[in-house]
Amino acid sequence: MDRVLLTGAAGRVGSAILDTIGDEYDWRLLDRDPPTGDLTEFDYVTADITDEETLREAMDDVQAVVHLAGDPRPEAPWDSVLHNNIDGTHAVFEAAVDADVEKVAFASSNHAVGAYEESRKPDIYRPESEYRLDGSELPRPSNLYGVSKAAGETLGRYYHDHHDLSVVCVRIGNLTKGHPPIDYERGQAMWLSYRDCAHLFDRCVKAEYDYEIVYGISDNDRKYYSIDRAREVLGYDPQDNSAEHGD
Repeated sequence: MDRVLLTGAAGRVGSAILDTIGDEYDWRLLDRDPPTGDLTEFDYVTADITDEETLREAMDDVQAVVHLAGDPRPEAPWDSVLHNNIDGTHAVFEAAVDADVEKVAFASSNHAVGAYEESRKPDIYRPESEYRLDGSELPRPSNLYGVSKAAGETLGRYYHDHHDLSVVCVRIGNLTKGHPPIDYERGQAMWLSYRDCAHLFDRCVKAEYDYEIVYGISDNDRKYYSIDRAREVLGYDPQDNSAEHGD
């Protein structure tokens, strides 16, 4: 099995991945908090994401990196997103290049493009709307957290262009375990199930690509993110739809 480094492994996205495809790879996990529960069964590194020396050691004999670590709060202040999200992502790309890692899947966010919604809501969230973001548009962050994710995407572009690293940036929507929020139009439009999340990152590890930005949502009737690029480049085949859970 390929050895894959998963940063931020103790978070929600990490849980979705490991709960579903935990047996698919030789995982090495990295998180700043010590392992608990099922995480103790994996090769585990406890470190801050900006610890350059430990990151380089964690990259040893790794074929791919799924980079999730960072401050996930939409309201996170600048000093936190600068350290955890921007400096941390820079450290991951640097370590990956130094270790000759083949590819990095970077967990970006819907907040990197959140401002596109402002003049179009609530119609943009409804099934009859044909408006789609497809990954070719420029970032329009809705908060400083979104700024940090846009910065991560740009770092990925740099490391692909100048170091030939394969990079895919996944703008993750609204990841929830179980059913989507049935009374929240925006949440339904950007819903990503645990099953589809794990499948998408599995494809990020397996597929061949240069530099890509794709959207991470399920195949919802309500959507304003296109998943065509994820289907075409990664072979993403989502199984879930927020409409199946009622209005």
